[in-house]
Amino acid sequence: MVGDNVEMGVYPTQKAMEMAEEQGLDLVEISPKADPPVCKVIDYKKFLYEQKKRDKAMKAKATKVIVKEIRFGPNTDDHDYDFKKKHAEKFLSEGAKLKAYVFFKGRSIVYKDKGEILLLRLATDLEDFGKVEQMPRLEGKRMTMFLAPKAKK
Repeated sequence: MVGDNVEMGVYPTQKAMEMAEEQGLDLVEISPKADPPVCKVIDYKKFLYEQKKRDKAMKAKATKVIVKEIRFGPNTDDHDYDFKKKHAEKFLSEGAKLKAYVFFKGRSIVYKDKGEILLLRLATDLEDFGKVEQMPRLEGKRMTMFLAPKAKK
């Protein structure tokens, strides 16, 4: 049928444009990568509105990742450690990711090993709530470690 129109001198796009004009609507290209391109005769503003509506619905369904932070010092006391560990348990049980870091002030950078031991201790204590996503790594004056919550059963 397409070949017939071309032989008569009327191209499919011209015919489609004429049809759209007759109906008082727009010719909208739906899938430009298809061969031949897919077009529809519809109201363009309505098409844009529905597309925005679909995009908004998709965005609302997307899961938002929340990252909570807990800060330690290289010489954090046991009581402070336990207090912060309870907060970490709460964050992981709520489904948030956890960024635990040891901040080295001034010359305390010489206690890098203490900071790493502290973070590894936290990782073993929180094994039931989450898994280590990134092992402790020194970045400037911070040693950071990421924990992700375990999937709920």
